[in-house]
Amino acid sequence: MEQDPAQRTTPDEHAELVALRDRVANLEARGPGRSRPRPRSFLAVLLILVAAVLTPLSILSSWASEVAGDTDRYVEMMKPLASDPEVRAAVTHRVTDAVMDRLDIDALLADVAPADRPVLDKALGKLGDPLTTGVTDFVHGTVEKFVSSDEFERVWINLNRSAHASVVKALTGEGGGAVKLTGDTVTLDLAPVIDRVKQRLVDRGLTVAGKIPEIHTDFTLLTSDSVGKAKKGFRALELLGFWLPLFTLVVAAGGVLLAVRRRRALVTAALAAAVGAGLLALGLWAGRAFYLDSLPPHVSQPAAGAVFDALAGYLRAGIRLVVTLGAVVALSAWLTGRGRAAKRVMAMWSGGIGAVRDAAGFTGGPAGRWVHRARRPLNWAVVVVAVAVLLAWDRPTGLVTVWIALCALFALAVVEFLDDDSTPHLAAKA
Repeated sequence: MEQDPAQRTTPDEHAELVALRDRVANLEARGPGRSRPRPRSFLAVLLILVAAVLTPLSILSSWASEVAGDTDRYVEMMKPLASDPEVRAAVTHRVTDAVMDRLDIDALLADVAPADRPVLDKALGKLGDPLTTGVTDFVHGTVEKFVSSDEFERVWINLNRSAHASVVKALTGEGGGAVKLTGDTVTLDLAPVIDRVKQRLVDRGLTVAGKIPEIHTDFTLLTSDSVGKAKKGFRALELLGFWLPLFTLVVAAGGVLLAVRRRRALVTAALAAAVGAGLLALGLWAGRAFYLDSLPPHVSQPAAGAVFDALAGYLRAGIRLVVTLGAVVALSAWLTGRGRAAKRVMAMWSGGIGAVRDAAGFTGGPAGRWVHRARRPLNWAVVVVAVAVLLAWDRPTGLVTVWIALCALFALAVVEFLDDDSTPHLAAKA
């Protein structure tokens, strides 16, 4: 009598065959309506894709709202430029040219009183010939010293604070004030800087500088054809502000809740958001290069790059935040799943820490058994706290993000170490 084929299989093969038959039976029992939830799955995928597309716009709307609605935030963005060497050099060059354009040396020297002439000769005596070159060097040195001083930083901060409203008007289509929009160029009036430079020139012996009339000269903050085109977009993003990120989060959550396999949908949504933020970072990098290449010759590219980086600093922080959150959420959802790779990783994690605990002779007792029962909520609590700290941190840098991740990893390791149910820990827990 011929032996049944099932009896010729090995025990493992027989177990797999039985499991496969059970799974087919379960699928058949569900019926065609439950096994093919196509409309629901399609809507879930659509919502996740919409959330991914809205992610970069949400970051931009948050940035526009911060720039337009928070003067302190704007001043904080622009404050580091006062100590930026490229910006200092550009301001020094611009102010020197403005002063020298209004300084008629021959006419002004003729009006110098005899009593003031020795002081002036002493100030200009070592400048060399011709006299115009010497005076230019003298003025340039004076401006350079002022721009390197703490007083310039205070002037710069006050100038940007008073100009914030005008910057917003410029970006939304209205000019005026200390910041003006001429064509597609946003400029900052350096008249307060020139006034203080004139006083320093007088104090250093060039008393004729006190006769220079009031000078208004422009320092370019932004110049590009896209500035004019972006007015309506900036205004729309500013109005959306807080609501677009919230709407994006709701759309993503809806896609995850509608999905048949929610854990997989959560991983997909988190990674999609991270990819969307990454594409915004790529666009920002390409936009910066294009912007600098399109500048007119009279604008300092290094200084313009510093201004661009200052204004984009909060935007880059938002991108880092979304990418980090997306990676953390996706990794957490994947590791808590039932996939083979995830189980292997968790087995190595649990086995390694369990081996350390066993080698140390640590026994958790009642507390260890409680941690074992509450391990999953405790692990998610650590993740939630880490995410909350990252969200609450003001513009977290890459280093801050790494430290938060390391602290969260350490906390998870502590939970795993305390998880003692009096069984060997060289294999993954169920």
